[in-house]
Amino acid sequence: MSTSLVARFGTSVVKKVAMGVTGLLLCGFLVSHLLGNFLIFVGADAFNLYAYTLTSNPLIYLAEAVLLSIFLVHLFMATRLVIENKKARPVPYYTKQPTGRGATVASSTMPYTGLVILIFLVLHLLHFKFGTYFETTVDGVTMRDLYKTVIEYFKTPLNVAWYVIAMGALSMHVSHGFWSAFQSVGFNHPKYTPCIETLSKVFAGLVFLGYSALPIFCFLQGGQS
Repeated sequence: MSTSLVARFGTSVVKKVAMGVTGLLLCGFLVSHLLGNFLIFVGADAFNLYAYTLTSNPLIYLAEAVLLSIFLVHLFMATRLVIENKKARPVPYYTKQPTGRGATVASSTMPYTGLVILIFLVLHLLHFKFGTYFETTVDGVTMRDLYKTVIEYFKTPLNVAWYVIAMGALSMHVSHGFWSAFQSVGFNHPKYTPCIETLSKVFAGLVFLGYSALPIFCFLQGGQS
């Protein structure tokens, strides 16, 4: 094997490991973010106090910077791997052959579901983080009424539908990406890999149900405008 080929292979492995590690970290964020958002079910004060506690902490800027860095690394590595795969095989095979890795719709559509997630994130930030600002008072403290912002946004059925569709793309992305990340970091064992694949599907299903329940609940709370 030539030196250049070894170097290329090594670089590819590093990219896959980086993408796998950042992917697992983002999965962890999905869980923590969902648990925080579940306070919507508790009530406006609980949700607004949670949001205020997060945003009023000076460390939030560091946390956001770290999260953004993780996401950008994941996005960059994924994009590079897609481009390199296209260059390595510019003409697709006429007939797809079994690879032994369990090719699925989720695995073959990773770039597309990833693009949907990227679009969703941009719109999500615009609508909520930088969206309409209302104020409320909880325990004598004036803070942003993010609960009202969310309820107002999900009064529109189209917004609810888009959110659920985006969560469908996210869950499909995660259903493959979660177990694939373990392979990327070198955890690949005949005994445990099937369990991780099953866990990946369960995790993806819970992500979809959990996140999709939020806009539906808000729509029912706010009613149609």
